[in-house]
Amino acid sequence: MIYDITVPIKEDMIVYKNKDKKKPILTQSASFEAQGVYETDIQMNLHTGTHIDFPLHTIQGGKTSNKHHLTKLIGSAKVFDMMHLEEKISAKDLKSLPIEADDFVLFKTKNSFDQTFNFDWIYVDESAAQYLAKQNIRGVGLDALGIERAQPGHPTHDILLSQEIIILEGIDLSMVKAESYKLYCLPLKIENVEALPVRAILETL
Repeated sequence: MIYDITVPIKEDMIVYKNKDKKKPILTQSASFEAQGVYETDIQMNLHTGTHIDFPLHTIQGGKTSNKHHLTKLIGSAKVFDMMHLEEKISAKDLKSLPIEADDFVLFKTKNSFDQTFNFDWIYVDESAAQYLAKQNIRGVGLDALGIERAQPGHPTHDILLSQEIIILEGIDLSMVKAESYKLYCLPLKIENVEALPVRAILETL
């Protein structure tokens, strides 16, 4: 079974904090009448929808998309059901889970069922980031447009990105069960940027 956990990009999609400047703009740039073909231009923030963050996003002088390796983005992944949580994912919520070195962990929360932007989304807190970093995972994904909130200085990002742990944001796990999968997470090949849109797919093992 294949699950597409990518959020569709469209002009009326949910964007971070409902900011108008975050909304993608699609404009017809050629028509059959004028040019004999149909073409569309897109104006879009790189953190739109389903995307990955690189260290430069929160760490001055951090590595960019030039340094990422597809070996981290294609491979085994574990989906964990965190639907019972009401505010955040903390270290205490993770210690009983079978998280191992080189895992790519994906957290399914109530976020996956939001139909509008939820300013109180379930997030991954600093203690959880510290715990995950100690497990030497290769990546972590969350079903929200931000992996953290309500934390001065974005420590969750800094802890994970400083260890070159991939952060995958904006996934849709509403139809996905908590089990192991193969993850295919392929970013656009744009050089020297702090984030990239991706097409993320899970395949049952």
